[in-house]
Amino acid sequence: MKAFIVNKYGKNSRLRAGQLPAPDIGDHDVLVRILASGVNPLDAKIMAGEFKLVLPYKPPFVLGNDLAGVVERVGPGVQRFAPGEEVYARPDKDRIGTFAELIAIDERDLALKPAALTMAEAASLPLVALTAWQALVEKANLQPGQKVLIHAGSGGVGTIAIQLAKHLGAYVATTTSTANLDWVRDLGADLVIDYRREDFEQVLRDVDVVLDPLGGENLEKSLRVL
Repeated sequence: MKAFIVNKYGKNSRLRAGQLPAPDIGDHDVLVRILASGVNPLDAKIMAGEFKLVLPYKPPFVLGNDLAGVVERVGPGVQRFAPGEEVYARPDKDRIGTFAELIAIDERDLALKPAALTMAEAASLPLVALTAWQALVEKANLQPGQKVLIHAGSGGVGTIAIQLAKHLGAYVATTTSTANLDWVRDLGADLVIDYRREDFEQVLRDVDVVLDPLGGENLEKSLRVL
């Protein structure tokens, strides 16, 4: 199969187009023909070697953490999927590799693709949507009526997090750039702060939850508005 391969770590590392054997599938695996892949900052950080201590992939390996495609074949123990079905997924961290024609993925990590979404749209969702869910629901246990600050509201995680927080009944404040003010308002944000013109620390207080993908000084300021 064709694949984009990481031969070595490093900030100047490049993906190499090459050929690899098609993956084997286990009893509970699904072989998916990938028709679209999402590209995330995580991919660049992995390739640069920033996560080697926690995600020790051994080069050469295939990059990619989002996919949408069609089921080619299933293992003998698979119950939920059949060949020909359209699916999307974020593979387990130990089995990434969506920048390829095929991937073997555990059926527990796979879902049927919503019919209303194109393959490209579906492939853009899994990693950012799961990140928003894990942060707001599993970690923060966000409750109706609470106030949440979502930084970088126009980014991949931010756009999902705003909608999820509103669905959960929270009051949503977000930071974004001037060009995206109307965009994040349309997503449901109650308070939109233009970080180029305003200091969120001067605008907000008594926030219950902050989702901050930026870090550094931004994190320190975020702690002071909680």
